[in-house]
Amino acid sequence: MPADTPLPDATQPAASVDPTVGFAHQMDTTAALIVAAGRGTRAGGGVPKQWRPLAGKRVIDWTLAAFRTAGVRRVVLVLSPDDDQAWAEFGSVADITLAKGGQTRAQSVANGLATLKDSPIQKVLIHDAARPCVSSRVIHAVSAALDTGLAAAPALPVTDALWRGAEAKVTGTEDRTGLYGAQTPQGFRLDAIISAHAALAETGGDAADDVEVARAAGLDVAIIPGDPDNMKITRPEDFDRAARILGGDMDVRLGNGYDVHRFGAGDEVILCGVPVAHDRGLQGHSDADVGLHAITDALYGALAEGDIGRHFPPSDPQWKGAASDIFLRHAAELARSKGYQISNVDCTLVCEFPKITPHAPVMRAAVAEILSIDISRVSIKATTSERLGFTGRSEGIAAIATACVVKP
Repeated sequence: MPADTPLPDATQPAASVDPTVGFAHQMDTTAALIVAAGRGTRAGGGVPKQWRPLAGKRVIDWTLAAFRTAGVRRVVLVLSPDDDQAWAEFGSVADITLAKGGQTRAQSVANGLATLKDSPIQKVLIHDAARPCVSSRVIHAVSAALDTGLAAAPALPVTDALWRGAEAKVTGTEDRTGLYGAQTPQGFRLDAIISAHAALAETGGDAADDVEVARAAGLDVAIIPGDPDNMKITRPEDFDRAARILGGDMDVRLGNGYDVHRFGAGDEVILCGVPVAHDRGLQGHSDADVGLHAITDALYGALAEGDIGRHFPPSDPQWKGAASDIFLRHAAELARSKGYQISNVDCTLVCEFPKITPHAPVMRAAVAEILSIDISRVSIKATTSERLGFTGRSEGIAAIATACVVKP
């Protein structure tokens, strides 16, 4: 990327931002609309390019994973009516809504937008399925731009000389000043782009992309710095380049967390987000969820971001009695903002009582929901200290956790 067009720094939360409002909260009202109804014949391979294998997965799988990694929890997938297998496969996926592709790209997008009407969604990021290398930084930057505008899209300034040609000969040149190569996702306030597509439909026209639709309706579109790796697969040779981008050196990080809380008055303890009946409670500045605290510190440790006290100081009265899922959600979204996906977490609770095993499945489910990862990536287990030490004397509970984050 040219030095004069850096990507916005999404690796650190702004100092003025409430740490309880991470990217997941911002993305709760953002949907991704992925256009996957095309046939992609220029890419070869005998099947549409979105269904072709790429670096161990299909193109569409990489594209969907990119938005999930970025924290987008609502996806509209526009499919060809002829893709029976895809309709069957994705029709039962909880966070995906399916829409039928139309005769034109604009019709396909309009069909997808129609599924979002009367929903809590406020922003929509319209993306080509054939761009599997899109980064979390670009997705976050486009979404953030919609906080102050109606439309935004990533692009790269054209830096190569531009020629006109005919019969394999140069016939002229073009000035590249002010020219950009368009990328997706192209982001819009939902009501604005629905109205723009409705206006286009009245004319019976089509458009190359949704920026053209928006501009025809009089919307100003902000240009967001794009990413050279955010390529569109068009020709057969593009698969090799995309595979190199997706299969590059992975950044794998591990972190550990340890926490202790003593018993005090009460009739239940909160462990890994789950209330468990007990003859005593745990004491702490927040809700004293020793399990979530250990997992949170493990994630912060993997990111080299200190511990809970750094982000949520116990001296701050606003965190008195706070639910600990606030802390864990912040750590998870900090990881995603840095481009990491959470691979797995493992937490061991050390106590004589209460017994953890009966509650472990619901604890795993609670942690998986907070982290927005599959339950198969969450381990919650328990052990005793054989009546030794403070846990053996039932004076409190300790927790040890390990977290792994990966940047593809």
